[in-house]
Amino acid sequence: MNTLTSFFYLFVGLLLRLAIPILATLFVIYILRRLDKRWQAEAELQPVEVEKPECWRVKGCPPEQVKDCTAARSHLPCWQVKRLPNGYLNEDCLACPVFIEAPVPAFTIETRSL
Repeated sequence: MNTLTSFFYLFVGLLLRLAIPILATLFVIYILRRLDKRWQAEAELQPVEVEKPECWRVKGCPPEQVKDCTAARSHLPCWQVKRLPNGYLNEDCLACPVFIEAPVPAFTIETRSL
């Protein structure tokens, strides 16, 4: 009988020591994923209007090159269109006068109710 009680206490101790932190971690992951989905949906609903500099004019690109340029057809600035797959900016864009002299967007703070 004493051995059975010892195993019971050992099992309950392991359950408390392992299961509760794992469940708490899973709960935090669930909350953060829901929050991320909500933020992504918000970002898709409210596109940010950006003053787009015409880089092809600053750089002096010929008209046939402008027709094939994805940055000229996009509503985003050229350095956003030409981002690398990992999200980093292209090295050429960092030294470009269009990027350096671009206006900084002004952020507006909206009041929200929970």
